[in-house]
Amino acid sequence: MRTELGVFILAALVMGVVSCADPGPVGLQSAREPARRLRDVLVFLKPAWYRHASLDSVGHWFQHFGWDNGFNVDTTDHPEIFNADDLARYDVVVFVSTTDLGNALTEPQKKALAEWHRGGRGIVALHAAAVHHQTWDWWAALVGCDFNSDSVRMRARLTFDPGARNHPAVQGQASDLWFEEEWLCYDRSVSGQPGVTVLMRVDESSYEPVREKFHGAGGKPMGRDHPAAWCRQIEGGRFFYSALGHDTRSLNTDFGRRHVLGGLRWAAGEEGTARE
Repeated sequence: MRTELGVFILAALVMGVVSCADPGPVGLQSAREPARRLRDVLVFLKPAWYRHASLDSVGHWFQHFGWDNGFNVDTTDHPEIFNADDLARYDVVVFVSTTDLGNALTEPQKKALAEWHRGGRGIVALHAAAVHHQTWDWWAALVGCDFNSDSVRMRARLTFDPGARNHPAVQGQASDLWFEEEWLCYDRSVSGQPGVTVLMRVDESSYEPVREKFHGAGGKPMGRDHPAAWCRQIEGGRFFYSALGHDTRSLNTDFGRRHVLGGLRWAAGEEGTARE
């Protein structure tokens, strides 16, 4: 089953992926597709392995964030919501530090999410939603990498690719920004993967990328190409990832709010955010 799924995903990556930074002259919507607006967001907060102590506060932050920006947010750690009828209510599903998501959902729930996404819906993944998902081939291919190690929370220099400067998650940013977060190192870079647009990178020369805990456990810095946010269109849906979101300290900043709101609106295919 896993082998067959892996073959299917590989074919989708080769044939069904479109760069999120170059959707064409009409953006994400085709001439026949109606304009969209971000209205309803589901925030899922259940990991199957390590649970960040900040998850509840991040869930509350999202509820207020939705209220402030004109869209509804439902938060839950109950995976039963991943069925066709319930998912149909949402434009975007956000996964916040859902470590080992493959073991948090049953097979029918995974299938429901994948089919919902293929129907043109958006997924936003934050921080440890990119950690330990070898148990689910589809999610692993969607994210494009896995966890290797991380830093302690510290200030680091972010850089923004000029080719992605019009993406709503980073629009208006200068070429770089100093920002504080717990930065993840991934087992490989997503740069160059089919359809992936890297939106920002973290400059490893500006901080210590691997904390002491991982020095003797195979922790490795990524070097010059260390993506910290990216997006892709795949299998008819949209996917946005950001390393931000370990807790509300990074989210509840001027850049954090604009970054997450732009990612949500892009993932929903909202009119006005599609042109890159």
